[in-house]
Amino acid sequence: MTQISPDAIAPDLALFEQLAHGAIAGLPEVYRAAATHIVLRIEDFAPDDVLEAMDLHDPFELTGLYDGIPLTEKSVADQVVHPDVIWLFRRPILDEWADRGDVSLQELVTHVLVHELAHHFGWSDEDIARIDPWWE
Repeated sequence: MTQISPDAIAPDLALFEQLAHGAIAGLPEVYRAAATHIVLRIEDFAPDDVLEAMDLHDPFELTGLYDGIPLTEKSVADQVVHPDVIWLFRRPILDEWADRGDVSLQELVTHVLVHELAHHFGWSDEDIARIDPWWE
């Protein structure tokens, strides 16, 4: 029987969650606490209804998604229906990581997460580049 090296096993959902929390811990202090209030959902792929709503036919096209009301549009008078959620989709991220071959998985997960956080915080491209220098 052939033994498989632990390094040969694709990173699972739990590792992705750990990488995402590591990315949040690495945010500038001014954003870190607020980012911990966003629910993280790690799934293999986006749900079918999300793909349909976005008119996407290939689930590998979507690596992440922000579902919520950006802070720049929130009001204290808003009724909270559900918490803000950032979705990270493991399989599309793994495919991009394998295709790129020039960044670590942590860097790519951080990049996707920062992009989704940008929707929440209302960051400009310049803000994103300061927080995630890999963007440059």
